[in-house]
Formats: sequence, structure tokens, C-alpha cells
Amino acid sequence: MSSENVRFTDFKSDKQPTWCPGCGDFGTMNGMMKALAETGNSPDDTFVVAGIGCSGKIGTYMRSYALHGVHGRALPVGTGVKLANPNLEVMVAGGDGDGYSIGVGHFIHAVRRNVDITYVVMDNRIYGLTKGQASPTSRPDFETSTTPEGPKQPPVNPLALAMSAGGSFIAQSFSSDAMRHTEIVKEAIEHDGFSLVNCFSPCVTFNDVDTYDYFRDSLVDLSEEDDYDPTNYDQAKDAILDADKEYMGVIYQNEDSVPYHEAHGVTENMAEIPDGAPDGATDLVREFY
Repeated sequence: MSSENVRFTDFKSDKQPTWCPGCGDFGTMNGMMKALAETGNSPDDTFVVAGIGCSGKIGTYMRSYALHGVHGRALPVGTGVKLANPNLEVMVAGGDGDGYSIGVGHFIHAVRRNVDITYVVMDNRIYGLTKGQASPTSRPDFETSTTPEGPKQPPVNPLALAMSAGGSFIAQSFSSDAMRHTEIVKEAIEHDGFSLVNCFSPCVTFNDVDTYDYFRDSLVDLSEEDDYDPTNYDQAKDAILDADKEYMGVIYQNEDSVPYHEAHGVTENMAEIPDGAPDGATDLVREFY
């Protein structure tokens, strides 16, 4: 399929999503598909990696190369895919529990390596698939079945983690603002290096605090702030550490970023084996199933 004629609907698979009606993940996924199409990518040159949780189903619902991995391990898989074949557009999808709890170690090192992949985190500030436990980004007073008096600890700030690890593209979006979400993901795809898009994707079943109405009323779009410059490190740091406001948009971008594969000369497609697979390789792979 020619990338010049691709439409975002070409990225839709024949599998119907089983997310709860009204889940923010529908909007998050639609924006990702639109961004891929509008940046000239096609399903044939796209690889989607996902972990565990509600977000982990996205590779089933998108038509592309895909891998549904294990909890917290989507980023090392995405890193391996990109380094094995730099010609692929690699997108990694996860949730706040998947990425900022069990996967936080991989997150920090993926950021600092600056591999040219786009990481979209569906942040609903709760564990949805396991029925409503507090997540790393939940509020200290957020009451759940396992934390009836709240977690009583400050939430993880993923944007601050990314900046402290040397992040070259740090952004935040809102799944319900379809146009802005798509624009932000497009910018992330076009960035040379690791791109984080923390997308507020409300859970309508288990989180009645961080709702669509809350984000509509609270989010400040940095693109509408006349004096904001996302390439200004100090401005970005102040926005990321601002405890009184929630921001949307590209918060920080290092325009001089050099992605890992260019910096280290990993530019060849290692997925191509000129002489074919070694004898017995297929049998070896089957032993893992």
C-alpha cells in the first residue's frame, strides 16, 4: 500500500474493541491512527508494541505489525524493533500502571537512549483492567477498594521523570480533544528521537474524579500561551513542576536531538538475512511456544 494514499481507516483492524463504552482509549487510538496516516506512514511500515492492561489491546485493534507483550516490557521490545529495522515507524502504547510502575525502569532508560520511537501512555490514573486499584499517577486521597483512605503518597510525575532522564520530546494530550491530540502525536512522530505523549484517557468505569469534565475544565493548552516556547528548557521545567496547573501540548522539545541509531551508526536493516535463516532456526523458535 502506498503511503501517499493511506487513510487513517486503513489502520483499523477487523477486530471490534472491547473497551468500556465511553473509554478514553477510543479517542487515543483514533488520534494515533490519524497521526500515522497524516505523517505519510502506512500499516506496512508501522509496528505497534503494547504491554498489559486496557491499553494492551491496541495492537489487536490497529492494522499494522504488532506485538502484545508483557506488563511493563513494551519499551524494550519497541527499542529492539527500531534498532533491528530503523525503516519502521515504531509506536509503543501503554498505560500509567504499565509504564510508570513495573515498567518505570525501562521508561527511564528508553528516554535517555533517545531511540526514535513514539511512546503514547494512556493515563487514566487508575488500574482499569484489574478493576479499579490506585495507580502510580493516582491522587493521594483517591479512594479505591484497595486504598479506602487513598494511597497517601504523591503521584508519579512522568513528565519530570522524562526531563530528568534527558528527554528530547515531552508532551501531554487529552483523548477527547481529537484535533489537538492528533496534532501532538504527529509532532511526536516527526521528532527525531524518543517522544513521550502522556495522554489523559479517562476511565469512565472506575475513576469518577479524573473525568472528561475535569480535564476539559482544568487543562491549559500551551499552544495558546503567547510567551511559551517549548524549546526553552527552563520554561518547560517550570511547567512540568507546576503543581497548580495541568498542561496540554508540546511541553519540551530539543530540536537538536540526534536519535540513537544515528548517533551509534545502527542504520542497517538487521531484519534482513541475505542467506536466509540459519538451519534449525524455525524449530528453535517453536520451542518457545
